[in-house]
Amino acid sequence: MAGLLAVSAFAGDARLEALLKSVETRYNRANSLQVLFREDYTPVGRVRKSESGMLLLRKPGRMRWEYTAPKGKLIVCDGKNMWMYTPADNRVDKLPSPAESGDMRAPLAFLLGKLHFDKEFSNIAGRPEGPDTRITAGPKTDNLPYSAVEFVVTPEGRIREVKATGFDQAVYDFTFDQEKLNPPIDGKLFHFEAPQGAEIVEAGG
Repeated sequence: MAGLLAVSAFAGDARLEALLKSVETRYNRANSLQVLFREDYTPVGRVRKSESGMLLLRKPGRMRWEYTAPKGKLIVCDGKNMWMYTPADNRVDKLPSPAESGDMRAPLAFLLGKLHFDKEFSNIAGRPEGPDTRITAGPKTDNLPYSAVEFVVTPEGRIREVKATGFDQAVYDFTFDQEKLNPPIDGKLFHFEAPQGAEIVEAGG
Protein backbone atom coordinates (compact mmCIF):
# COMPACT_ATOMS: atom_id res chain seq x y z
CA MET A 1 0.00 0.00 0.00
CA ALA A 2 2.83 2.40 0.82
CA GLY A 3 4.27 1.91 -2.65
CA LEU A 4 0.95 2.76 -4.28
CA LEU A 5 0.64 5.89 -2.18
CA ALA A 6 4.13 6.93 -3.20
CA VAL A 7 3.20 6.54 -6.86
CA SER A 8 0.05 8.60 -6.44
CA ALA A 9 1.85 11.33 -4.57
CA PHE A 10 4.66 11.53 -7.10
CA ALA A 11 2.25 11.46 -10.03
CA GLY A 12 0.65 14.72 -8.92
CA ASP A 13 3.97 16.36 -8.19
CA ALA A 14 5.29 19.20 -10.32
CA ARG A 15 8.67 17.44 -10.26
CA LEU A 16 7.29 14.64 -12.42
CA GLU A 17 5.92 17.12 -14.93
CA ALA A 18 9.30 18.87 -15.04
CA LEU A 19 11.09 15.54 -15.57
CA LEU A 20 8.74 14.53 -18.41
CA LYS A 21 9.37 17.89 -20.04
CA SER A 22 13.14 17.42 -19.76
CA VAL A 23 12.88 14.00 -21.43
CA GLU A 24 10.77 15.47 -24.24
CA THR A 25 13.24 18.32 -24.74
CA ARG A 26 16.25 15.99 -24.78
CA TYR A 27 14.93 13.68 -27.48
CA ASN A 28 12.88 16.14 -29.51
CA ARG A 29 15.97 18.26 -30.09
CA ALA A 30 18.03 15.28 -31.20
CA ASN A 31 18.09 14.25 -34.86
CA SER A 32 20.07 11.06 -34.32
CA LEU A 33 20.97 8.73 -31.46
CA GLN A 34 23.41 5.90 -30.83
CA VAL A 35 23.17 3.66 -27.80
CA LEU A 36 24.15 0.18 -26.62
CA PHE A 37 21.19 -2.00 -25.72
CA ARG A 38 20.31 -5.18 -23.89
CA GLU A 39 16.97 -6.76 -24.75
CA ASP A 40 15.37 -9.26 -22.37
CA TYR A 41 12.26 -11.05 -23.63
CA THR A 42 10.20 -13.14 -21.23
CA PRO A 43 7.35 -15.10 -22.87
CA VAL A 44 4.56 -16.26 -20.57
CA GLY A 45 5.57 -19.51 -18.89
CA ARG A 46 8.91 -19.72 -20.69
CA VAL A 47 12.57 -18.92 -19.98
CA ARG A 48 13.79 -15.38 -20.49
CA LYS A 49 15.81 -14.75 -23.65
CA SER A 50 18.54 -12.07 -23.71
CA GLU A 51 20.07 -10.31 -26.72
CA SER A 52 22.30 -7.25 -27.08
CA GLY A 53 23.96 -4.91 -29.52
CA MET A 54 23.88 -1.33 -30.78
CA LEU A 55 20.83 0.76 -31.70
CA LEU A 56 21.01 3.64 -34.17
CA LEU A 57 18.11 6.07 -34.60
CA ARG A 58 17.76 8.84 -37.13
CA LYS A 59 14.77 11.07 -37.76
CA PRO A 60 12.46 10.74 -39.47
CA GLY A 61 11.46 7.13 -38.77
CA ARG A 62 14.71 5.23 -39.14
CA MET A 63 16.13 2.53 -36.87
CA ARG A 64 18.99 0.06 -37.07
CA TRP A 65 19.48 -2.70 -34.49
CA GLU A 66 22.90 -4.33 -34.90
CA TYR A 67 23.09 -7.42 -32.68
CA THR A 68 26.34 -8.74 -31.26
CA ALA A 69 24.41 -11.49 -29.44
CA PRO A 70 23.25 -13.29 -31.46
CA LYS A 71 25.96 -12.18 -33.84
CA GLY A 72 24.72 -11.15 -37.27
CA LYS A 73 21.10 -10.53 -36.37
CA LEU A 74 19.93 -7.25 -37.89
CA ILE A 75 16.78 -5.15 -37.85
CA VAL A 76 16.47 -2.11 -40.09
CA CYS A 77 13.56 0.32 -40.37
CA ASP A 78 13.84 2.62 -43.39
CA GLY A 79 10.87 4.79 -42.42
CA LYS A 80 8.30 2.70 -44.27
CA ASN A 81 9.20 -0.94 -43.74
CA MET A 82 11.00 -2.96 -41.12
CA TRP A 83 13.42 -5.69 -42.19
CA MET A 84 14.37 -8.40 -39.71
CA TYR A 85 17.28 -10.69 -40.63
CA THR A 86 17.87 -13.91 -38.70
CA PRO A 87 21.26 -15.39 -39.65
CA ALA A 88 20.54 -18.81 -38.10
CA ASP A 89 17.72 -19.29 -40.62
CA ASN A 90 19.16 -17.01 -43.34
CA ARG A 91 15.70 -15.45 -43.44
CA VAL A 92 14.43 -11.88 -43.82
CA ASP A 93 11.00 -10.87 -42.54
CA LYS A 94 9.59 -7.73 -44.16
CA LEU A 95 7.01 -5.90 -42.07
CA PRO A 96 5.43 -2.43 -41.90
CA SER A 97 7.01 0.15 -39.60
CA PRO A 98 7.09 -0.83 -35.89
CA ALA A 99 4.02 1.19 -34.87
CA GLU A 100 1.97 -0.46 -37.64
CA SER A 101 3.40 -3.98 -37.50
CA GLY A 102 2.59 -4.71 -33.87
CA ASP A 103 6.28 -5.17 -33.06
CA MET A 104 7.11 -4.57 -29.42
CA ARG A 105 9.69 -1.99 -30.41
CA ALA A 106 6.73 0.35 -30.90
CA PRO A 107 7.25 2.03 -27.50
CA LEU A 108 10.67 3.12 -28.81
CA ALA A 109 9.36 4.41 -32.10
CA PHE A 110 8.20 7.67 -30.50
CA LEU A 111 11.86 8.64 -30.17
CA LEU A 112 11.93 8.88 -33.96
CA GLY A 113 9.30 11.61 -34.05
CA LYS A 114 8.05 14.18 -31.59
CA LEU A 115 7.81 12.91 -28.04
CA HIS A 116 4.80 14.15 -26.07
CA PHE A 117 3.93 11.95 -23.11
CA ASP A 118 0.38 13.28 -22.83
CA LYS A 119 -0.34 12.46 -26.48
CA GLU A 120 1.37 9.06 -26.56
CA PHE A 121 0.46 7.62 -23.16
CA SER A 122 -2.32 7.49 -20.56
CA ASN A 123 -2.39 7.06 -16.76
CA ILE A 124 1.14 8.43 -16.38
CA ALA A 125 2.64 8.05 -12.90
CA GLY A 126 6.11 7.98 -11.41
CA ARG A 127 8.03 6.82 -8.37
CA PRO A 128 11.62 7.37 -7.23
CA GLU A 129 14.05 4.53 -7.90
CA GLY A 130 17.34 5.49 -6.32
CA PRO A 131 18.49 8.68 -8.04
CA ASP A 132 16.30 7.86 -11.04
CA THR A 133 12.55 7.80 -11.62
CA ARG A 134 10.43 4.92 -12.88
CA ILE A 135 7.57 6.24 -15.01
CA THR A 136 4.61 3.95 -15.67
CA ALA A 137 1.95 4.47 -18.32
CA GLY A 138 -0.54 2.80 -20.61
CA PRO A 139 -1.08 3.18 -24.37
CA LYS A 140 -3.17 6.12 -25.51
CA THR A 141 -4.91 4.04 -28.18
CA ASP A 142 -5.97 0.41 -28.47
CA ASN A 143 -4.07 -0.28 -31.70
CA LEU A 144 -0.66 -0.54 -30.03
CA PRO A 145 0.78 -3.98 -29.18
CA TYR A 146 1.38 -3.38 -25.47
CA SER A 147 -0.84 -3.00 -22.42
CA ALA A 148 1.65 -1.19 -20.20
CA VAL A 149 5.01 0.53 -20.53
CA GLU A 150 7.61 1.71 -18.02
CA PHE A 151 10.54 4.08 -18.42
CA VAL A 152 13.47 4.49 -16.04
CA VAL A 153 14.71 8.06 -16.44
CA THR A 154 17.84 9.69 -14.99
CA PRO A 155 17.72 13.13 -13.33
CA GLU A 156 19.03 14.74 -16.53
CA GLY A 157 16.18 13.22 -18.58
CA ARG A 158 18.00 10.30 -20.19
CA ILE A 159 15.97 7.14 -20.75
CA ARG A 160 18.02 4.17 -19.57
CA GLU A 161 15.33 1.49 -19.56
CA VAL A 162 12.05 0.79 -21.36
CA LYS A 163 9.87 -2.10 -20.24
CA ALA A 164 6.80 -3.06 -22.27
CA THR A 165 4.17 -5.64 -21.38
CA GLY A 166 2.21 -7.14 -24.25
CA PHE A 167 -1.46 -7.98 -24.15
CA ASP A 168 -0.35 -11.63 -23.96
CA GLN A 169 1.59 -10.69 -20.78
CA ALA A 170 4.96 -11.29 -22.43
CA VAL A 171 7.52 -8.79 -21.14
CA TYR A 172 10.12 -6.94 -23.21
CA ASP A 173 12.79 -5.10 -21.23
CA PHE A 174 15.28 -2.83 -23.03
CA THR A 175 18.24 -1.42 -21.08
CA PHE A 176 20.36 1.33 -22.66
CA ASP A 177 23.93 2.47 -22.02
CA GLN A 178 26.55 4.85 -23.49
CA GLU A 179 23.97 7.04 -25.21
CA LYS A 180 25.25 9.53 -27.79
CA LEU A 181 22.98 12.31 -29.03
CA ASN A 182 23.32 13.62 -32.58
CA PRO A 183 26.23 11.42 -33.72
CA PRO A 184 26.91 11.49 -37.47
CA ILE A 185 25.20 8.42 -38.97
CA ASP A 186 25.48 7.50 -42.63
CA GLY A 187 22.02 7.31 -44.20
CA LYS A 188 23.12 4.17 -46.06
CA LEU A 189 22.93 2.26 -42.78
CA PHE A 190 19.13 2.51 -42.95
CA HIS A 191 18.97 0.95 -46.40
CA PHE A 192 18.56 -2.81 -46.10
CA GLU A 193 20.03 -5.28 -48.56
CA ALA A 194 19.24 -8.95 -48.01
CA PRO A 195 22.27 -11.26 -47.68
CA GLN A 196 22.88 -13.51 -50.62
CA GLY A 197 20.57 -16.51 -50.68
CA ALA A 198 18.37 -15.27 -47.82
CA GLU A 199 14.68 -16.13 -47.92
CA ILE A 200 12.49 -13.00 -47.89
CA VAL A 201 9.08 -13.39 -46.27
CA GLU A 202 6.58 -10.54 -46.38
CA ALA A 203 4.05 -10.03 -43.60
CA GLY A 204 0.80 -11.71 -44.52
CA GLY A 205 2.51 -13.65 -47.28
